[in-house]
Amino acid sequence: LAKLPSLDAWNAIADEELVSHTDARDLLGTLERVSEKARNNTSARFAAKATEAVSGSGSAADGRRFVDAPPVLRRVPDSEAAAVAASLGEYLRTVSEDRLPLLARYTIHDVAFRVVGTGSVGSRSYVVLLLDHRGDALVLQVKEARASALLPYLPAAGFPVADVEHEGRRVVLGQKRMQVVSDILLGWTTVDGRPFQVRQFRNRKGSVDPAALAPDQVDDYGRMTGALLARAHAHSADPRLIAGYCGKSEELDEAVAGFATTYADRTEADHEELVAAIKNGRIVAELGV
Repeated sequence: LAKLPSLDAWNAIADEELVSHTDARDLLGTLERVSEKARNNTSARFAAKATEAVSGSGSAADGRRFVDAPPVLRRVPDSEAAAVAASLGEYLRTVSEDRLPLLARYTIHDVAFRVVGTGSVGSRSYVVLLLDHRGDALVLQVKEARASALLPYLPAAGFPVADVEHEGRRVVLGQKRMQVVSDILLGWTTVDGRPFQVRQFRNRKGSVDPAALAPDQVDDYGRMTGALLARAHAHSADPRLIAGYCGKSEELDEAVAGFATTYADRTEADHEELVAAIKNGRIVAELGV
């Protein structure tokens, strides 16, 4: 990427070219299965499983609402749901103007709290159910946006700490910068003084489980994810600068591999400590979720 003209580097490695560009043909079957599964991974499909029909009363129309599924999904008090719903007014001012006619075709029907994944554990995250005139669903995720985990270490590394206008805005603009095609409904808002990002929930996303790959596929997977990472970095900084930092020796490669191994060991040790704490009753947890 560093050797290409700026515009070519910016547009390089389109998703449809990724397999051939990285010589990852051994992964073709796996990628096709992931792609097929991702096409069905929509918010409408989630809504069909996670909501139930409700009958309107008086002038209220029939609709749907979330069904409690503890500990992953739970309904919230009316005041909390109202605060989340009201925050979508601010959100509408952050999405691209050409998306507003689409969002105007939906009406908010319910709000629930849904537990997030491991990377965001402990943060607030809501799902908002919207229905169009046919009763077809769109689910938005309103997810708390916290400051970068790297922020406390910037001064020691010699970097200035810039003022952040809104953490949700920071996260959304970062995603848009790194991704070739981003969620068309990405935006941000504020709920009770806390910053949140807003996005479609389960927007046809898929992923490869590297632990399930055959040994001869792992190198293909490494090249493919490496190319994606390089493309993302090339959108955030001049690729010539990054290539110069990486250098031509094996020093960076060995440092990253060493960090990854140490991180894996730390993760396994942390998990063993967590399991032990659950067994001796120090931590209460629901297993098998």
